[in-house]
Amino acid sequence: MVAGLITNVVFGFVRSSVLMAAVHANSGFGGYDRGTIGAYTWLSQGLLGAIAFWTLPDIVERIRTGDVAIDFLRPIDVQFAHLAEYLGRATCTLLPRSVPSVAIGALTFGLALPNSAGPYVLGVISLALAIALSFLSMFAVCLSGFWLVETRGLRALHMICGTFLAGLFAPVHLFPGWLQTIAYATPFPAMLQWPVDVISGRTAGLAAAGLVAVQCFWLAVLTALGRLLLRAGRRKLEVQGG
Repeated sequence: MVAGLITNVVFGFVRSSVLMAAVHANSGFGGYDRGTIGAYTWLSQGLLGAIAFWTLPDIVERIRTGDVAIDFLRPIDVQFAHLAEYLGRATCTLLPRSVPSVAIGALTFGLALPNSAGPYVLGVISLALAIALSFLSMFAVCLSGFWLVETRGLRALHMICGTFLAGLFAPVHLFPGWLQTIAYATPFPAMLQWPVDVISGRTAGLAAAGLVAVQCFWLAVLTALGRLLLRAGRRKLEVQGG
């Protein structure tokens, strides 16, 4: 946790310096000013430990070894069991990693954050949905192991495209129109950009509620996709001894 916090802070300093220089050079920088770009940078850095772009679910190895056959025999739902485990793990990273890194950002660069409780309440809901979406997306990619010998290539592609389209390297609001259209057609902005927008107050009121509603839509889509892949994988699975 300490190593993760230090990494968050170091990269937070780098990203903040670059983006604030861009804001200073261009006053129309995607509608951001010094305080709002600081909020975007440090909130997104703080959430990285809870978002599953780099975390590898245990099911990858269990599919490779065939141990997933045991999971299918247990009286639990495989998808929701892994999701529950990840939600607990992600929640445990928020206090030791996210809160201190955001506090350091506020002390060093200054953040423009809402003064009312509403955005934070809705932001907590949006954050929980974002964590679940990030895991369900990676989980679905990992289930390709039922058909592929090696899934590292797909997982690397998911990480690269996902982090970019989620708005990690630059806010999605800065993308050109055609690239924004591509990003909004995927669930990735709902995993990082939108919870940051809701918590920071950049998107408020009915617009913020609309973002949460779209997150719920993607939650249903990714849950259904995972269940379909699990069902198909169960029929495909072959392990030694039958």
